[in-house]
Parts: sequence; C-alpha cells; structure tokens
Amino acid sequence: MSGAPQLRCIMAQLDLLVGDVEGNTSDIIEAAHRAREEFNADLIMVPELAVSGYPPEDLLFHSGLRAQVARSIERLRSELRGIILVAGYPEYAGERIFNSAIVIRDGEVLANHRKACLPNYRVFDEKRYFTPGILPTVLDLNGIRAGILVCEDVWEPEPAARAREAGAQVLLVINASPYEVYKQTQRERDVVGRRVAETGIPLLFVNLIGGQDELVFDGNSFAMNARGEVTVRAPAFTSGLYPVDLEIDAGGAVQTRPGSITPLQQEEESIYCALVQGTRDYVDKHQFPGVVLGLSGGVDSALTLCIAVDALGAQRVHSVAMPSRYTSRMSREDAALQASWLKVQHSEISIEGMFEATLRALKDEFAGRAADTAEENIQSRCRGVLLMGISNKTGRMLLTTGNKSEMAVGYATLYGDMAGGFAPIKDCSKLLVYRLCAWRNAQSRVIPSRVLERPPSAELRPDQKDTDSLPPYEVLDPILEAFIEEDLSVDQIVARGFDRATVGRILDLVKRNEYKRRQAPPGVRVSGRAFGRDWRYPITNGYKSQ
Repeated sequence: MSGAPQLRCIMAQLDLLVGDVEGNTSDIIEAAHRAREEFNADLIMVPELAVSGYPPEDLLFHSGLRAQVARSIERLRSELRGIILVAGYPEYAGERIFNSAIVIRDGEVLANHRKACLPNYRVFDEKRYFTPGILPTVLDLNGIRAGILVCEDVWEPEPAARAREAGAQVLLVINASPYEVYKQTQRERDVVGRRVAETGIPLLFVNLIGGQDELVFDGNSFAMNARGEVTVRAPAFTSGLYPVDLEIDAGGAVQTRPGSITPLQQEEESIYCALVQGTRDYVDKHQFPGVVLGLSGGVDSALTLCIAVDALGAQRVHSVAMPSRYTSRMSREDAALQASWLKVQHSEISIEGMFEATLRALKDEFAGRAADTAEENIQSRCRGVLLMGISNKTGRMLLTTGNKSEMAVGYATLYGDMAGGFAPIKDCSKLLVYRLCAWRNAQSRVIPSRVLERPPSAELRPDQKDTDSLPPYEVLDPILEAFIEEDLSVDQIVARGFDRATVGRILDLVKRNEYKRRQAPPGVRVSGRAFGRDWRYPITNGYKSQ
C-alpha cells in the first residue's frame, strides 16, 4: 500500500430536526468545516435526507419546504470550500420528488444520485412521496472511483452491482436506517456484507442518529473492506465525525485502512440507549422544559423514571405518587426511595378525596350495580387529572408509563394512565421491562429491589394482581410477540405449545382494543413491529383469529 491515503472520508453522524431546513443546513456546514479543519478530510458524508430531516412525510408536499430546500442547496454550494460533500436531500424536479444524494465540491455539483429502491414496508412509505431513480452514479474522487447509494439501495443487490459494473471501486452509502433490536448485526452481516461479497469492493455506511416521533436512529456508521471485515465502526447513539481513510494498493484496488472499531452493544444496553435517545429528542425537539410522570412504586414507572433522568437530567424530572385506599405502604415507600436515589423532585398527592367525590356524584347512576372496572378506572382518571394539571401549569410534558403487553390487550385506562404526550416504554414487553430494570440496576442501583421482586399489580382494588386479569407474562408475552411481530395464526401459536383457548382470548383482546391504541401517545419503537407507524389494523372489523 502507499503511505498516505488517497481519500480521507468523514462519516458524520448527525442528529437533525425534520422540517428545520435552515438549521439542518447550518449543522451540515459546521460539520464540513470541522471535518476539514480538525481531520484534514477530503470528503464528508452526511445522512439520507439530511437537509430536510428524515422522514419528512407530507411536509414534502408543501411549496414552502421546496423553496427552503432550494435555498439550502445554494448555501451548501456557496459556503463550502476545500472539501467534497455527499449529502441527502429531497430533489424537486417538476411534479416529481426524488430522494437524492448530491455531491458538491467548491460550488460545483459533481453528481446527483437518485435513490433507486424505495422502501414501502413496515415504517416506510417512500413510494407515497418519491419517484425512483434509474442510472448508477459513479464519479472520480481524488483518483478513486466511488459509487453513490442511498439507504435501501444497498439492501437490494442491483444498485450495488450496477455501480460496480460502471467502474466503482468503493461504495459510499448515506442512510437513515431506524433502530430496532439486532438491526446493526443485520446491516453488517446480512445486508452490507452481502453487497461487499457480491461486488468485491469496500463500502462506507453513514447513518443518522436521533429520535423522530416513534423512530429512533442509532448511528453505528461503519466501513467494511473488500473481504467483508468491519474496519471502522462509530459508537451508537453518539453524534460525531468519524474518519475512514481510503487508499489504492499495489494491485490498483481500493482499501479501507483499519481504524477505531466501537464494540456492538449488547441487547439490553442497546434497547435502553434507544429509549433514552428517543425520549431526550422528543422532549428537547418539542422544547419542553422537562417532564412529569406518575411514580406508582411499580416496575413500569420505575423504569420510565430512570429513562427520563438519564435522558434529561434529574433537575428536569418531576415524579408524583398518587396513593389511594388500595395503595400499599410498600408502593409509597419504594416510590419515594427511588425518587430520592435519582434526586428528582417528588410529590405525593392522595386521590382519595377526588375518588370519593366522584363516587358520590355517580351514586345514583351506579345504584344497584356491583363495583367493577368502572371504579378502578375512576381512580386512574383521577390521577390523570392531577398529572395533566401539573403538566399544564409547569409546561412539563407528561410521560406515560404503560408497556407493550398492557397496550396490546387493553390493560390500560383511556384518559387515565394512558394520558400524556410520550410513552417511552410503549414498545417494551413486560418481561423486557424487567430485563431492562436489571440491566440499569447493574450500572448503578436506582430501582429498589422490592419493585422487581413483588408480583405486579395495578392496586385498584384489594389484593389485586395482574394475573387476576391476564395470563402470567411468561405466557402472555410470547403469544403477543408471535402474533404482533411474526403475524402467526392461532394454529401456529398453539403449535408452539400454548393453550388454544388462551391464545384465542389474547388475540381477541388485541383486536378489540385497537381503539385504545389509536388514542395512545407515541413512543419509542425498538422491536421489529411496534404499535404505531408499522401497525395499521382496522378499529372496526369482523376478522376471526384462526
């Protein structure tokens, strides 16, 4: 190999704001200046649709966004010198819109690649907005022939193959690939690794970071050599500039020099960091001063409090315990103890007076009817009133604390514990909640042991347990995962060893509670299928689960 690199590239992991074209453009320019000044870089890659933020959704149809994007491209051309920029942007061409990557050097547009493969599954609906590109884009950059691809282009074999046929010696891929558990392994082994094996050329993969509504982007940008080995990997959930040196060997092939390789996160750490990133960005990008949440002494609110503090800092978090006649002393003690450990503002406000007043107001309406879930839900809604009152008065956003298992079967109260602006653990099953609590406690003790050890209970009636209404979570969660994430039928789930009547009852609960989920706040997506963008079941339907 030659001594000096032919092309020093910077993979820029940026946390951008959808719709803030001017701010995003300034961030791109600042990153490019830093890349040149601090790293003596020849080229900087920024993520897919970096100019508009990803995903811009129906903002793309607004003529104002179109005008702002045009001004952004002119700024990039006029303000950047001495470095090549590869940047994602929405390209408007008459009535058509392309998801494009522009290559600019010293005011000149060297190339413009239009994304050829438009994903239209799960959380993606790019065919609603974009027209696919056709031709490969390959250009000479300091003596190295580089093929430009945009995200999904590398998940299909044809674009990389056509770039290689057009003479590409390396592939530069800009991405906005959202996080889900095990996603990075899939990118490196099952997707990018295949393209490298098929083409025999190295590849650089830069990815977006940050939270956007339900989606969170994890970064994990990396470079892979022609043998399919990762030579550079940026850290997950961390903004920054990460260099990759390309050079030509004696045989004329492009090589990626070995650099810093950040180890992949283990499952619980990865999910927890995604929840923190998604919560922080949702609160900060909406410019809330902080958050408030109900702290019951149970496991779900305990985990949510940890996420909030790790995302925002203790000074921006307010926890509120709201005991009733059914709340145990243990719950009150554990809530206060955790709040003190995490050094957050903590209040205790009894709902007993509100509960009694509501029952008195409804006395005639309820006469002759036995107590049931109506009285339980009143307690939850009393708590919702208090929390929303604090939220309105302080400007702090209310976090809801429900988990995926509860949301799936409707074990939650509309306008009660479902009230709020954001649901950090909405896509975490109950069993995963316990695992995340254990992982977080292993970093530093922040959740009292009794919270994790006692049977879960809503504490809305005497001696209540979750298992009074639901199967044990060790049974419930695998059934839900099989149905929600794998789309398995009753017969297929029963074949895994579950009782048919139990499976049928659970799937019926999922179907009947779609109306609740439609009214639930957004939350961080961490699984292969979350309730939200990639779950579009009809509220009214007569489908019989089989």
